[in-house]
Amino acid sequence: MKQPGKESSPPSAAKQVTSFIDKFDPGIAKLTRACRAEIRKRYPSANELVYDNYNALAIGYSATEKTSDCVFSLAVYARGVNLYFMYGRSLPDPNGLLQGNGTQGAFIRLEGVKTLNDSQVKDLLERAVKRQKPPFAANSRGQTIVKSISAKQRPRRPG
Repeated sequence: MKQPGKESSPPSAAKQVTSFIDKFDPGIAKLTRACRAEIRKRYPSANELVYDNYNALAIGYSATEKTSDCVFSLAVYARGVNLYFMYGRSLPDPNGLLQGNGTQGAFIRLEGVKTLNDSQVKDLLERAVKRQKPPFAANSRGQTIVKSISAKQRPRRPG
């Protein structure tokens, strides 16, 4: 029971992100959790910048708390999950993996964690991370930061 005069504290970022992911179809939610865990394992010092937007749930990975410093993100939609490279069009992509019509960003559709573990995808990730300024810290633990939550959202499950 809430004590008089005491404000209830907002849910932790971890609980918020769990609730955002839980809105999706179980298969998409499972894929999102697995890909997020793999990225956290590979880049433990990266900050996760979370945006529960109108069109998608976006989880960006950055050395700072600034969106402009994000290198890549997981873009979660009702029908799938993409690995989005903020400056993907400027990355060498000799195998033609990057999709999309943007002039700056590009993405790879994630069919499973196996896509993240593909050597060509790993190479693209490493190229993007090496170009990042500022770089991910060598010996620290990144934090999860909920940056925005849109009041109106598209359905998170296929209709």
